Amino acid sequence: MQRTGVLVLVVLVGMPATFTLLYTVLPVPATPLMVARLFEGEGWSHDWVPREEISPSLGFAVIAAEDNLFCAHNGFDFESLQMAWREWQAGEGARGASTISMQTAKNLYLLPVRSLLRKGVEAYLTVYLEILLSKQRILEIYLNIAEWAPGVYGAEAAARHHFGKSAAQLTEREAALLAAVLPNPRRWSASQPTNYIAGRASTLQRRIHQLGPLLDCAR
Repeated sequence: MQRTGVLVLVVLVGMPATFTLLYTVLPVPATPLMVARLFEGEGWSHDWVPREEISPSLGFAVIAAEDNLFCAHNGFDFESLQMAWREWQAGEGARGASTISMQTAKNLYLLPVRSLLRKGVEAYLTVYLEILLSKQRILEIYLNIAEWAPGVYGAEAAARHHFGKSAAQLTEREAALLAAVLPNPRRWSASQPTNYIAGRASTLQRRIHQLGPLLDCAR
C-alpha cells in the first residue's frame, strides 16, 4: 500500500514538476495532439523558434484574442470561470473560459477530450506552469505548440504555411488573422479569411492598442 502511494505521488506530482522544469529551458518536441493527429493521417509541420524570433505582434494578438488578463492573473480568470459554470448549470452549453496558461497546460500534456475531469486535470497542471515558468515562457511555449491548421503547429510553421514568411516577419495584420482563427484552426484559415475572420482580426487590432500595460509581459 505504501509503495502504491509513493507511485501515485510520483505520477501526480513528480512527473508534471519534472517535465515543466525541463520546459523552462528545453523546446517542446511534441505534444499529445500532434502525435494523435499524425496517427490520424495528418502531416506534422512544427519548427520551434525562440520568442525573439517571433513577431511581438503575434503575442499581442493572441492575448487580445484569447486572454486579455494573461499578464495580470495567476493562471485563472475566476470571473470568467464562474460565468462559464453558471451557464453550464443552466444548460446553456460550454463557454470558453480557459486562460492562455490553461490552454498551454492542455496542449502540453493532454488530449483535447471534452469532460469535466479533463478540465480539472488541466487546472491542476496550470498551477505547475504558473509556479515554475515565467509568463514570457508560458506564452513562448503556447505560440510554439498551438495548432494553426491541420498538421501545422507553432508560429514558425503557421507563418510559413499561411504567409510564406518566418514568424519574425509577421505583420500586425497577419498576426491578428492568425489569432482570429485560434478557436477553430481546422475550419478557418488565416490566409483565406472569411468575412467573419477578417472582421474579427480588425477587432483584435483595435483591442491591442487598447490593452496598453496588460501586454507588458509580451513585450
